[in-house]
Amino acid sequence: MAVTASAGVRPTGDNDSPPGSPRRPALRRPSFNLRRTAASLWRPVALVLALLAGWYAVTAAELVAPYILPSPGDTWRTAQENAAYLAQNTWVTTWETVIGFVIAAVVGEFVAVMMIYSASLEKTVYPLILFAQVVPKIAIAPLFVVWLGFGPSPKILVAVLMAFFPIVISGLAGLRSVDPEILELTSTMGASRFKTFMKIRFPASLPQLMSGLKVAATLAVTGAVVGEFVGANEGLGYVILQANGNVDTAMLFAALIIMSALGIVLFAIIEIAEKLLIPWHSSRRVVNSASTAV
Repeated sequence: MAVTASAGVRPTGDNDSPPGSPRRPALRRPSFNLRRTAASLWRPVALVLALLAGWYAVTAAELVAPYILPSPGDTWRTAQENAAYLAQNTWVTTWETVIGFVIAAVVGEFVAVMMIYSASLEKTVYPLILFAQVVPKIAIAPLFVVWLGFGPSPKILVAVLMAFFPIVISGLAGLRSVDPEILELTSTMGASRFKTFMKIRFPASLPQLMSGLKVAATLAVTGAVVGEFVGANEGLGYVILQANGNVDTAMLFAALIIMSALGIVLFAIIEIAEKLLIPWHSSRRVVNSASTAV
């Protein structure tokens, strides 16, 4: 008999309870709640406003020279005056980041799946993955430029290497999180390995995998910029290097803020994807938070 439900993965509703058992409330699909959203956002917004106020106070009091720390106003004016230049280079870094992140996500999850089904492959590949993660990417980035030239390829490769490790680790941990008794049950019911993976293992691994993807997205931005530091004529890394060489700290701060915003946007996109793909996990977190508060 084929397995048709992800037993042990999704929370069951009222219809799944055996006769005579207590009725369990079904977890509802999370919906947008303005009050809850505001309650979760006001603290980081308040912290950002406090940092901006402190930044303005330090520069207004001239406690630091302008060439060391530009004022928020100077940074904003520089960004406005060079909006087209910054937008063009931001697009280059964004493209390199997204391509590197997608490659790292596909290859990383594939390697995690292969290792979960082959102990010998895991013992062979895992030390190499750990070694590749320990090696500083800034040290090997010049080799990529020598091998691949000054195009986007070396930057994408550095982004892949930066994002690859957390995806593999989180994917491996998620795939191992399934209860072995559930796997034995699916095996006795005649489910194939592929169906067991699609119905049981992969859905169960999504919460941890999505956590790894969030970390990997921010690291991919760093990897692309590091690759641009080594050899590039466009991108936010190139803008930062040029601004540093010209002692243009306003432009430097503008590029850094844009780079941080890029990482935050990618993180938010994956957060939204997590709520769409695994709504039961988001609902469970909401219920647990409410229970803790009570």
